[in-house]
Amino acid sequence: MLPFAPETILQIGKFPVTNTILDTVLVDAILIGGAVYIGKKLTLVPANSLQNIAESIMETFYSLTESISHHSASKIFPYFMTFFLFILFSNWSGLIPGVGSIGFFHEHGEFIPLLRAATSDLNTTLGLALVSAVATHLLSIGTIGIKDYLSRYFSFNPINIFIGALEIISEITKVVSLSFRLFGNVYAGEVVLVTVSSIFAFIVPLPFLMLEVIVGVVQALVFSMLTMVFMAILTTSHKQVN
Repeated sequence: MLPFAPETILQIGKFPVTNTILDTVLVDAILIGGAVYIGKKLTLVPANSLQNIAESIMETFYSLTESISHHSASKIFPYFMTFFLFILFSNWSGLIPGVGSIGFFHEHGEFIPLLRAATSDLNTTLGLALVSAVATHLLSIGTIGIKDYLSRYFSFNPINIFIGALEIISEITKVVSLSFRLFGNVYAGEVVLVTVSSIFAFIVPLPFLMLEVIVGVVQALVFSMLTMVFMAILTTSHKQVN
């Protein structure tokens, strides 16, 4: 059974290095390495299929961002794309052969894998949700100004005070919703794969693996698109909405 909390691989002082942290480093290395490689090979007219694929993906998602937020698409897109790629590769990292199966046995006989999908750790998904929330509010302040931003939550009008309180509560629930939705889906998928693979070694796990590939894409899209929508809403002037 997959444990709820990530396993500690080693201690650096008082800081525990878990298998999900190692997976995060691996995903970061893949993304940064890929970006550097593509960046060095960039040409005005795409000369290789990798650049073609990268440009097609970027154009598709930028058009999607523009369709939701015309005025702030250029500001929102980097956040949207970064969240999508990181979460997608983190979700898929748990499907790589060896991840979850290569490790060592604890002194109590418990098997500890060296790597585990980062998004199967609630700490990771909560951190992503907090970064999403903080980035959204900072982007809002930078786009519409501090006065317009505060007017969304605070007012001398009794009705607007109540609405503002609801808005503050909704911002807290957004963090909870984003983090638990992503964690729950990825963790549940990991548990299913571990359970099925422990019973059937071949063939039977394949449909579950394909399903998790799709789930990985869907959950990455859900998180990043919700972040995009929240950013689009908060970068629109409160007066303009009214």
